[in-house]
Amino acid sequence: MKIYGDMISGNCYKVKLVAALLEIPHEWVHVDIMVGGARTKELLTLNPNGKVPTMELDDGRCLSESNAIINYLAFDTPLYPTDNYQRAKVQQWQFFEQYSHEPYIAVARFINRFQGIPEERKEEYHSKQNGGHYALKVMDDHLSSSPYFVSDTLTVADISLYAYTHVSHEGGFSLKHYSSIQAWLNRVSNHPRYVGME
Repeated sequence: MKIYGDMISGNCYKVKLVAALLEIPHEWVHVDIMVGGARTKELLTLNPNGKVPTMELDDGRCLSESNAIINYLAFDTPLYPTDNYQRAKVQQWQFFEQYSHEPYIAVARFINRFQGIPEERKEEYHSKQNGGHYALKVMDDHLSSSPYFVSDTLTVADISLYAYTHVSHEGGFSLKHYSSIQAWLNRVSNHPRYVGME
């Protein structure tokens, strides 16, 4: 199995973290997204959308989109619930991550950390702050009464949200007022097979 990705990307990190937690053998193929590495002829053959992460299975089949990949890897493991309702809750939080969390927190992080808030993106950067804090408040409120997002144990829903939340400060989002998120981040990072982002 080959996983194509760049560890500066939270979406790629999700896949790396799940593979580590589940001790899944794989070859990590570094793709430098800052210089258009995902749009090479080789990668476009595997994933016509020209994005990473992209996973190539032993039989040559490919899978893209980070949450689809981690759900595939986690199926029939403790990271993916067997109960249908809980599986739907996993997907609920993953959709939340993609539509209400990442567009604010991940984009602000990219503009700040990797572009240095250029003048032409300054307004966009500041426009991401309210949406990002709204998402963090939704998460913090939920985690105030639950140790994880779907059950009493770690699932891929947590991995989906952990990836960009734990580096949210790089997008200008302080977590000092989100004590439940802080405690949850510690629970995730204390897993014995945890690996960091970079």
